Amino acid sequence: MGRLAPLSEEPINEENEGYNNNSNPKKCLQSWRNWNWIKTHFSLVFNKKSNLKILLSVLGCPLFPVPVHPNILPLNEVSSSAQYIIQHFRAATGCRKLEGTVKNVFTTGKVTMDVVDELGSAGGSVNLEKGCFVMWQMVPDKWQIELVLGGQKVVAGSNGAIAWRHTPWLGVHAAKGGVRPLRRALQGLDPLAVSSVFCAAQYMGEKEISGMDCFVLKLSAEQKDLVERSDSKAEMIKHAIFGYFSQRSGLLVYLGDSYLTRIQAPGSHPTYWETTMSTKIEDYRIVDGVMIAHAGSSTTLITRFGDNLKAGPSITRLEESWTIDDVAFYVKGLSLDCFIPPQELQRDCSSDDELGWRSHA
Repeated sequence: MGRLAPLSEEPINEENEGYNNNSNPKKCLQSWRNWNWIKTHFSLVFNKKSNLKILLSVLGCPLFPVPVHPNILPLNEVSSSAQYIIQHFRAATGCRKLEGTVKNVFTTGKVTMDVVDELGSAGGSVNLEKGCFVMWQMVPDKWQIELVLGGQKVVAGSNGAIAWRHTPWLGVHAAKGGVRPLRRALQGLDPLAVSSVFCAAQYMGEKEISGMDCFVLKLSAEQKDLVERSDSKAEMIKHAIFGYFSQRSGLLVYLGDSYLTRIQAPGSHPTYWETTMSTKIEDYRIVDGVMIAHAGSSTTLITRFGDNLKAGPSITRLEESWTIDDVAFYVKGLSLDCFIPPQELQRDCSSDDELGWRSHA
């Protein structure tokens, strides 16, 4: 079996015959690498048949732009402000008591997603879908999530060294870039991970958002990580995230995430995709003495622009809301075996050690 195609966080063309789940794996791989998926990439977000796959590709299991930082960086004038905010957050959530004791977390929840066409005269819901998910996590960087929406299921996971995603229309695919946490876990579900990733953040000042006075922290993916997440046809230009922490409660109440990708076919003009995710985090409740967010909503804008788009920029809006049904720590029976990648990925990694240490895109 050849090298598995890298996982893309952008909407992709998945309607081609080569992506049929029953088709030959080599043919699937050739179809992925073929430039045809780039050519149809630009019209996918307005293809009504593809709405469900867009939702699952973009909102289902996105990854955080930066990895977990095991150590707190030396203090300086900027980072010391960030450290103060994180210490406030740790005290507010009570997550200190989890350090060195909690080994795993189990979460179940419900989601509602839809696609809204920004260019429509009246707008409104186009493809409302309801679903649910279950997520297991073993501290600090092993996780697996299963999300079912509209009769389709996406499974994604990380064993701490590699990450992967499995969809019924693409099969199993490895991810590119360094190991990073699941973004969904950073939406108030894992306060330990929130404090770890933001311990190296840059303090950006204060801002009122959703009627709350907040401290703002910024994280940006490093250039070497962006290069690892790029290839000859798609270049990841930037990926940054802003965390908004309530001055009153100390809790993380909002996330702003934005990444820009440059896509170009040989001999053609480049097209740029900018994906912006805005997430409101709310309904914090105490679970075993720790504050966990039990609800939230996200709005994602996908903007395409470039000289070859004569009609001007195209914008599509995706929306998601979710509620958490259950959160449990110290789940008995959850072991390392629960995070073993699929056999297809293991075979590929055994023949290519380098890929085995390149995860997440």
